[in-house]
Amino acid sequence: HSHLACADTPAHPANERQLTIFRAVVAAVRPARASLAASAGIALGRAFAFDLTRPGLALYGGRGSRPVAIIEARVVQIRTIPAGGSVGYGATWIAARDSRVAIVNLGYADGFACALGADGIVVIGQVPCPVVGRVSMDLIAVDVMAADVTEGDWVRVDFDLGRAAAATARSEYELLTGLGHRYALSS
Repeated sequence: HSHLACADTPAHPANERQLTIFRAVVAAVRPARASLAASAGIALGRAFAFDLTRPGLALYGGRGSRPVAIIEARVVQIRTIPAGGSVGYGATWIAARDSRVAIVNLGYADGFACALGADGIVVIGQVPCPVVGRVSMDLIAVDVMAADVTEGDWVRVDFDLGRAAAATARSEYELLTGLGHRYALSS
């Protein structure tokens, strides 16, 4: 067994180099089973598969596979913020107009990274609504001017692993394993 060091970067020349070397080793050693590809390696194509693959992250919705986790959270409060009013620690979001903001019971303690505050999206019905202000430990604020939502409603967080990884400079693995123990699991 081996592991591709650069499979996360499909065009990296190390992938083909490792494949060539691994083929030679397999031909010389003739193991009962050979494995080179984990999730990112599987995405490189059949040539990297050999006898076994180790899908790991792909089983959990990473690497372009179908998501296996959906994050939902409850709206605990809705407030009208006047134009010029601020939301969150550091007053990082200032309302450009009178705004309707929902406070959602989800924060960094649940694995919703602080860095997602600027790019976070909560979907209400079919309406994408931006996260505004900083992510706090237990709550996020969401601009819901375009959505029909009331206190107590459940909303879905757009948690695309690839986008979240890029926005946070974290790996998809880290994001998935960081999802909090406070989530209720359902099937």
